[in-house]
Order: sequence, then C-alpha cells, then structure tokens
Amino acid sequence: MKIQIVVPIISDIFNEEVLTETSQFKAPDMEIDVVNLDKGHVSIESRYDDTLAAYNIIDKVVQAEKDGFDGVFIDCFGDPGVEASRELVRIPVVGGFQPAALTASLIASKWSVVSVLPNVIPMISDLARKLGIESNIASIRHINTNVLELQDRNIVQQRLLTSMIKAVEQDGAEAIVLGCTGMLGMAQYLSEQMTTRGTPVPVVDPTAAAIGYLELLIRSRLSQSQLTYQSPPIKERRF
Repeated sequence: MKIQIVVPIISDIFNEEVLTETSQFKAPDMEIDVVNLDKGHVSIESRYDDTLAAYNIIDKVVQAEKDGFDGVFIDCFGDPGVEASRELVRIPVVGGFQPAALTASLIASKWSVVSVLPNVIPMISDLARKLGIESNIASIRHINTNVLELQDRNIVQQRLLTSMIKAVEQDGAEAIVLGCTGMLGMAQYLSEQMTTRGTPVPVVDPTAAAIGYLELLIRSRLSQSQLTYQSPPIKERRF
C-alpha cells in the first residue's frame, strides 16, 4: 500500500517530522512518501493561501495516481484542493479536517477544535457546516500562533493545553481536535496532561485520523463516488 502525503507548502521543514510521526501509526505494509509544492506559500493560514495552493496541490495528486500511489493525504486541516482533486483521480483523497471531524463525532457528542490563528476559525466553521456536523462542535478556539511557530513545541503545547482546558470547562467539549496538521506528535502528551488534571478527554490528531481513514478506504476498495465527484467537462483552460 503506497500513500502520497502532499505537504501543501513550498518548504520541506515539516517533511522529516511527518515521516517520523506517521511511522508510529502506519500499517506495516504501508509505504509513505512526502512531497511539497513547487508554487504556493510557506504556510496556509487563510482562504487566499488555500486557493493559491490548490492549483499545485491538484497537480501533485494527479501525479500521485500516475505514479501508482493507492491514496493521497493533503496534509492541511483546511482541506485545500481536496474536493477538486477528487474530480480528477480515482484513488481516494483526504485532507486533515474531514477524517478528524468524523472521528471526533464518533467518540464524543460535543467536541472542540483548537487551531492556530483567529482568521482560520471562519474557515473551519465553513468546513463543519458543509460536512453537516456543525451541531457537534462545542467551540473553535485558537492559540494565536502561526504555523511556522509550531516547531517550538514547549510553548505550543502549553498554549494548546490552556485552550483545551477552557474548551472543556467553559464550552462543554468532551473531546478535542487539534486544528492544524502541523501539531504533529502532541496529541498523546496533551491527552495525558488532561487526564492528570482530572479531565480525561480524547485528543484527535488530524494526521493520524487521515492516515487511518485512507487505510480503511484502500483496504475496503472504496474511493470517492464518481457521481458526486464527476470528471470536469473537457474544454479550453488557461493558467
């Protein structure tokens, strides 16, 4: 089983960490490759970033299918280019939001997202509304930290923990979804800290959820419906 992870930024600073972390929960027969964008941004933190990145993301997904990969994970919580890519390939394509949201909805009646910056909150709300699980969300909080700052683990984990406690105690969350795939390798620590405080809530890592969903789809020989995601009409296009 071959999985292509598209880290949708022009830098490879997260690649090694992505490979290290995914190796801890991938299946023994799963081969994972990581690729970045040729054009785009150093991070995705707005609809503008999302839209511009989507063009090259789609190219990478199409190439992954040509190269024989069995599925693609677009490694961003905002799901950039996911739906458009599904129209062009027959292998399953997932992003960071949908698998994490569905996982949280399976294990808790109310859950909160803790993400990076305030401007991504409306984007996450839109994704939840489109997926039909908006009523499951207790709150969407942020730690006022940009994606590139997530590499400072000690500071980030403390900010996440503070927001998670508020989500549980003030918002009624019964589970937490980490709202950025750049928060790799933090879920277990945060879950343990919450348990120590007497609030044992599940913490969903969107990367782990995405890889798990991809594996399920591939092993079940399932992919996106060709009626829902129909191939685009053939016509002249200029970029």
